[in-house]
Amino acid sequence: MATKPTIYKLRIALSDLERNYYDSLNLTVALHPSETPERMMARVMAYCLNAQEGLSFAKGLSDVDEPDLWVRTMDDQTTLWIDVGEPSIERVKKASRQAKQMRVYSFNSKSDVWWDQGKSKFSRLDADIFRFNYPEIETLTTFLARTMDLSVTITGQSAYVTSGNSEVEINWQVLQSQN
Repeated sequence: MATKPTIYKLRIALSDLERNYYDSLNLTVALHPSETPERMMARVMAYCLNAQEGLSFAKGLSDVDEPDLWVRTMDDQTTLWIDVGEPSIERVKKASRQAKQMRVYSFNSKSDVWWDQGKSKFSRLDADIFRFNYPEIETLTTFLARTMDLSVTITGQSAYVTSGNSEVEINWQVLQSQN
């Protein structure tokens, strides 16, 4: 019998001071059996950074032809494709052709090696690439509970995340930007 995903419910008070975007998010997030809690929380942070009408979690790890997050129009056009992790150059190339915008959020201890090995090839692709600070993502996983209330305030290249009496600042670096 296949292992089922673990379901998490998140209530997030989001304040994105960079985009003047404020929202109360109610997210249901599935932790895939082969996924780490760090990757799941990186997906949640990517969601917060890109929050907009129509943004949703896709099948991600369950379907190699779908991203982790995306925005799709009523006529099945993908306007935003977001991958979390260290996707191959071929995957980023394919996604950048399928979507109007393609973003990658790298987050783990291998990110430096992945970026150093691929940056010259990624530079030829129409994709925005970011790297989260991995120890901060690890700290964020200490907040993990089946039901979570979070407050996320985004300013500059950092997000201040609080849950109860716990807090962490999540920083990211822009590795490549098409803007």
